[in-house]
Amino acid sequence: MSKSHATLRYTSMRTSIFGACFVIALVLAHFRILPVTAGASGVFLLLLLAGIVSAPLSYVVLSRQRDAMSAQITTGIEQRQARPRSMKSRFAAQAAEEDAIDDAVRSQQA
Repeated sequence: MSKSHATLRYTSMRTSIFGACFVIALVLAHFRILPVTAGASGVFLLLLLAGIVSAPLSYVVLSRQRDAMSAQITTGIEQRQARPRSMKSRFAAQAAEEDAIDDAVRSQQA
């Protein structure tokens, strides 16, 4: 299994679980198994219910994908932490070079 898109895979699967929970809540509300009022407050209640149900479900079902995403993010952070030093050293070298040129020009003027 490729880990190059672990974050995208985890997010899409979690969104799918939330969507499925919302559709199930809509069906239950349509058949009046869930006592939900019509209108915006009823939809908000169904969204809230879908979020409450999908969160622990996602936690249990998507543990492998979450671990893969965590490993991908950790690797990316470690790689990025190794690179800025080279960027900082380039800026420092450039600044030192400019300072040396500036000092040479000032010493010639004096």
